[in-house]
Amino acid sequence: MKNAHVIDSHSLTFVDSHCHLNYPDLFSDIDGVLKRALEHDIRYCLSINTRLSEIDALKKIADTYPQVFCTVGVHPHDAKDHGIADMLDQLAHHSTHPKVVGLGETGLDYYYDNSPREQQIESFEIHLDASTRLKLPIVIHTRDADADTLASIDKYPNATGVFHCFSGSVELAKAALDRGYYISFSGIITFKKAEELREVVGFTPADRILVETDSPFLAPIPHRGQPNQPAWTRVVAEKIAEIKGMPLGDVARITTENFFTLFSKAKRI
Repeated sequence: MKNAHVIDSHSLTFVDSHCHLNYPDLFSDIDGVLKRALEHDIRYCLSINTRLSEIDALKKIADTYPQVFCTVGVHPHDAKDHGIADMLDQLAHHSTHPKVVGLGETGLDYYYDNSPREQQIESFEIHLDASTRLKLPIVIHTRDADADTLASIDKYPNATGVFHCFSGSVELAKAALDRGYYISFSGIITFKKAEELREVVGFTPADRILVETDSPFLAPIPHRGQPNQPAWTRVVAEKIAEIKGMPLGDVARITTENFFTLFSKAKRI
């Protein structure tokens, strides 16, 4: 990898609050990926951990590029592959790194059930416990598991975090907001059949919204079929501005402030 790119002054600043820069589609051209992001005013990226075996690679990326932060955590798909006994200790250990600003992604996925549900819940609740102990926000993935997700959250009322790549119901969104969580929207809000999700965007207070790509997945319209990339965070922000009738500059300013409020360990450059 080359030296970190110099960040020019831009009138707008966006944060891709959820991407996977260590995944091959992005890492194979990481300098180009981050250069294109900066050209589209994406001045910061949060690269998300899904397996503890990959955390050292993520920390190396974050150390190389000043505009990149990362998290540490275990995806619900991978809960079965991680020992529960020392998970809290590992989260605490890796979170001492200055660029590790959050925990996860964690949560429950009953759509694929790639890990037994009991193990998913146990792993999720360890992350919630860690959020409380370490005072770091968690990044929540939930699919077809609304009731159990909320039941686990309610056991840890002092945990904080964000429901990432939100694609759930209006009821789940309201429940998340009632519990003080942020909601992050991705390119899904541009999809033709996402009317209910656009309704969620409409009623979610601006000061509780984050924007993301979940790249290399879920490329927004008009980029469907291509590997997603952080540069297209701007497409998500433009759609939010359209739905809420807000200037794009306000969406940029507010969602960026929201990111640095939630991920308070992250330092601006």
